Amino acid sequence: MGVLDLLGATWTYLLANWGNFTTLLIEHLELVFVSELLAIAVTVPLGIIATRNDRAKGTIETFGNVAQTIPPLAVIALMLPLLGLGFLPALIGLFTYTLLPILTNTIAGLESVEEGTLEAARGMGMTEWEILRRVRIPLALPVIFAGIRTSTVLNVGTAYLAFFIGGGGLGVWVIGGIKLFNTPRLLAGAIAGALLAIALDGALALIERQLGSESESGQAAAAA
Repeated sequence: MGVLDLLGATWTYLLANWGNFTTLLIEHLELVFVSELLAIAVTVPLGIIATRNDRAKGTIETFGNVAQTIPPLAVIALMLPLLGLGFLPALIGLFTYTLLPILTNTIAGLESVEEGTLEAARGMGMTEWEILRRVRIPLALPVIFAGIRTSTVLNVGTAYLAFFIGGGGLGVWVIGGIKLFNTPRLLAGAIAGALLAIALDGALALIERQLGSESESGQAAAAA
């Protein structure tokens, strides 16, 4: 079967199973977005703590590195006796895998704010909390967002593993297609995931550039 024939068969399979496809795509998006939001909620505060306490920084960075080295499938397997099959254990596996890029970039972004800018804020009478909220975090946002962008794209691919524990997602088609030697089914799931990753990366890149422009404007205003 030629490439064009294979793509045609894939398109035919997709159209014939459109309802199932939309269900799997929604499940995939839920896994990605919920795990990302949870990771942001955990890592951004940890990153802030790490930049304010050198002793805590080492512990937090070690935690992030360890979380990244554990394969998501291993986390899913460990959660199986506790949580059984389904969405939740798959979500925990993805959450664990998304921590490091966001944590690393949060620390790097907060530490990259120029000392002169911070001194200017102190000279204006701002407290350290006000400096963090009104200066450090806004200026660090582009770097933090770059970490979110990286982890989101990685997460789209990792979410295929949810299939192994009944978490749904596009992995149902990809891994199911491999097992059944059904190439159109495999390609339909794989191509959809690739396009999803590209679309999310492009959308997040636009937001990142916008944040970068605003950050440069804010830093120039602070310097003035």
